[in-house]
Amino acid sequence: MRAAVMGANDGILSVAGIVIGVAGATTNSYAIFISGIAGMLAGTVSMAMGEYVSVNTQKDAQKRAVARQKQALKDNYEKEVEFVKQNYLKQGINEQLAAKATKEMMAKDALVTTVRERYGFEVNEFTSPYAAAIASMISFPLGSILPLLAITLLPTRIRIIATFVAVIIALSFTGYGAAVLGNANRRQGLLRNVVAGILTMVVTYVIGSLIGS
Repeated sequence: MRAAVMGANDGILSVAGIVIGVAGATTNSYAIFISGIAGMLAGTVSMAMGEYVSVNTQKDAQKRAVARQKQALKDNYEKEVEFVKQNYLKQGINEQLAAKATKEMMAKDALVTTVRERYGFEVNEFTSPYAAAIASMISFPLGSILPLLAITLLPTRIRIIATFVAVIIALSFTGYGAAVLGNANRRQGLLRNVVAGILTMVVTYVIGSLIGS
């Protein structure tokens, strides 16, 4: 889901920046459309490969963490028990209950418990790099369609401002969605995404206009 939302967001923003920048330089609809298509294709491949590499890197790091934790349990089991107990105490659990919970969780699966408490992920629940790559490969062009169609199909006199508005609305949704998935502040996530989109489109339009003039 994270890869899909971010892929759609990047598709909207990247292609919007391209087509608005080209529209600032020329009124030729064919040139604008071709530049948008080129950006869509390049971005789709780039995002898919980027997600594949990124998730694989994260997965490798998690595997190394699991291996380290296995060794830590062999070297000093009691230290790991105390670490888990202290984590429970920091969460506001009273000492007696924390000791009982620690004993039960460590008896059930010491590796799973200590990896979760130390590193914040579940053993053997790794994100698939293939799934992330496919999600990005699908979502990026889907996001790209909005600015591409808006700049191509709308009347020349309003297409830049209309594309600008449509992109801002779309980025509001993806920014909010990304914040929800990341358990972050919704308002800040939405605002940050919209501001980034505005800056991108303004900068590319200004540069395109200067080149076109």
